Amino acid sequence: MAKDCSDRAQDLARRIMDTYEGPGGINRIGDAELPSYSRVDKVIMRLLTIIFPGYHGERISAKACMETVVAANLDAVFVDLSTIVENTLAFSARETVHAPCPLPEAGDGETLRDVAERVTITYLEVLPAVRDLVKGDVKAAFEGDPAATSLDEVILCYPGLLAVTVHRLAHPLYRLGVPFVPRIMNEWAHARTGTDIHPGADIGPNFFIDHATGVVIGETTEIGARVKVYQGVTLGALSFRKAEDGSLIKGGKRHPTIESDATIYANATILGGDTVIGHGAVIGGGCWVTRSVPADATITTRTHTNGD
Repeated sequence: MAKDCSDRAQDLARRIMDTYEGPGGINRIGDAELPSYSRVDKVIMRLLTIIFPGYHGERISAKACMETVVAANLDAVFVDLSTIVENTLAFSARETVHAPCPLPEAGDGETLRDVAERVTITYLEVLPAVRDLVKGDVKAAFEGDPAATSLDEVILCYPGLLAVTVHRLAHPLYRLGVPFVPRIMNEWAHARTGTDIHPGADIGPNFFIDHATGVVIGETTEIGARVKVYQGVTLGALSFRKAEDGSLIKGGKRHPTIESDATIYANATILGGDTVIGHGAVIGGGCWVTRSVPADATITTRTHTNGD
């Protein structure tokens, strides 16, 4: 019986091996330049420790020199992230990769390693600004949820804050033209929070996602300041342009603009690159919106589309 099982396993292995040689690139055996999910995970955890010291990562002694602690974390992030960026750029240089933002280019005499280090240093320089944005998001969550008992509870327990924080960390890498890595970062958060924010989305300060689960925010979404979104909200595309061969055309403004102080309640769907939700507008739960809404308006109907 054991020999029969072994023979069947060998036969199955051979049949699976045959699929590796067929058309359709779904395997990258021996490709060391493809971004490593585990290494990106490690970088995210280091970055969260920098953003939320004492909440993420190891406990920090009251006697610790914080400058030394932060410097050590920054150094570790630099080493790992610059290597990931170098490998990713090398991979992208020989493969067909759609890059929404221009890929970083080498200057005179620069190696790919030089480019990766330059990009990584530029990225790390934005972390103080990211931390300021996250501080505003924490405050917005605390003030926007009557169930929140403290800022500590928000930081430790709110999945929406985690999703937005990781987005704040991924978005600058996206803008710098680094492929794959920002998307991996946001999918890391998506898996943990149920919130799917594309790294390309442009999100203003003091943003709060309450309950978080099921929220989808598309790549070209623009969100102003002090916007509040509830669970199940979709900020998506209404339709996709197609080429003559029927394939989807990449790029272009496909997702809505949400102006400052707007509130979008649970399970509302707002679609289209030309759709603008005006300053201070309120979109009721379950609404379907495909055209612009004026400032300070309140939409409570189930359907709000062209021709209504």
